[in-house]
Formats: sequence, C-alpha cells, structure tokens
Amino acid sequence: MKVAVIGCGRMGTLLKTTSEAHGHEVLGNFDIFNKDQLTEKVDVVIDFSHRDNVSWVCEYCKASGASLVMGTTGLQEEHMNAIQELSQTNAVFFSYNYSYGVAVLRKALQMLTPMLEEEFDMEMVEKHHNQKADAPSGTAIMLLNAMDPDNKYEHVYGREGMIGKRGHEIGISALRGGTVAGEHTVYYFGQDETITISHNATSRQIFVNGAVKAAEYLVKQNPGYYTMDNMLEA
Repeated sequence: MKVAVIGCGRMGTLLKTTSEAHGHEVLGNFDIFNKDQLTEKVDVVIDFSHRDNVSWVCEYCKASGASLVMGTTGLQEEHMNAIQELSQTNAVFFSYNYSYGVAVLRKALQMLTPMLEEEFDMEMVEKHHNQKADAPSGTAIMLLNAMDPDNKYEHVYGREGMIGKRGHEIGISALRGGTVAGEHTVYYFGQDETITISHNATSRQIFVNGAVKAAEYLVKQNPGYYTMDNMLEA
C-alpha cells in the first residue's frame, strides 16, 4: 500500500515505522501545518493525531479516493458528521481503540451488562499518561456505549461534594499520570461481591499494530463505514 500518516508525534512515528516494516510505502507524516506537502495520491490515510486535522483529511480523502483509518479521540459531533459523510463515497474505518483485546472486552461488556445491571452497580476507571489531552478517553466512551447502548443510565464523570445516595448511574473516573499507555477497568459492585474486568496496555505499539492491520483490511473493502467488529468477523 501507499500510505500517508497524519500526526508527527510518537504515535505518528510508530505508525510510519510499523507500516514500513510491513512492506508499505509511507509518503511521510503530515498535519495541519504541512498538509500542502501531501500532493500525491495514496491508498490509505492513517490518522491518530488531533481533531483539528479531521476536516482537511476528509477533504483530501474525498478528492483523492483514499481510504481512511481514523483513530483520533476527542472528536465532536461536527467531526463525526464529516467522517460519516466521507463513508458514503470512501472506505472509512473508525475506532477509538485498535487493540484486539479491547475489542474483545467491548464484546464481553455487551454480554455481561444485561445479566448484571439489575443487581450490580457499575463503575469505570480509565488511566492514561500525563500528555493525554481528552478525558474521559475515547476508549472509555466506547466501552460505556457498549454497557449502556440505549442511554438508560445517567453518566457521572467524577464526583465531588455532598452527592447523596447513588442513583441510576454509571460512574466514570479518569486518572492521568506518568507514561501509562492505557488502562480501563470496569467494576460491577454487588451485595458482598465484586466483578472486575480490566484491560491494560503496556505500550502504544498494540494500537499501532491494530491500525496497520485495519488499513490492510480496509483497502480491500467497498466504500462504507467499518469498525473493529467488521474486522473481527472477517
């Protein structure tokens, strides 16, 4: 494949070197400051950068016909709308987390929550490095949606003060520090028992490997919107 990587930081560097190790040609690392240098057509764009890049990246893909693997977090409605619109004409792969283990965790939460929610209180804690800009993480939001797809619960992001008795809610807490690549733990608190399910990423490489695998999968697909579920079932 011919690849363009969006983002010039550590993730962008890992995406470039890993893509090249898989035998793909990488034109370079691009962002909003050097986007004019991306003049050639590529087979796929891999974007794990910042939401400020979403608009021009979608415009480039639409004009060039490139497929898009999107892993940027902290997106707002306008960004998601642009990505969804692009999927009408281009192949688009979207996930907040490209780890195979997290994909399986999400499936597990979809299965477990309906069996436990009547008798158990549910909480989530996510941990990331001290450079992460958004909170809660995109992965935490993805897992929360798996637990509560119909928005039946109030989502409480942190607690402070005289909050009173717990309501019909799921609590989400975000911790930031050091070099933690990513840890997500879901708790089901019952009467005299607790079920804990956790995923711990020890390096960013697992996300990079998943993104490159997604790119290799995506270039074989027709225009449309694809997720980790599609790749797991392929």
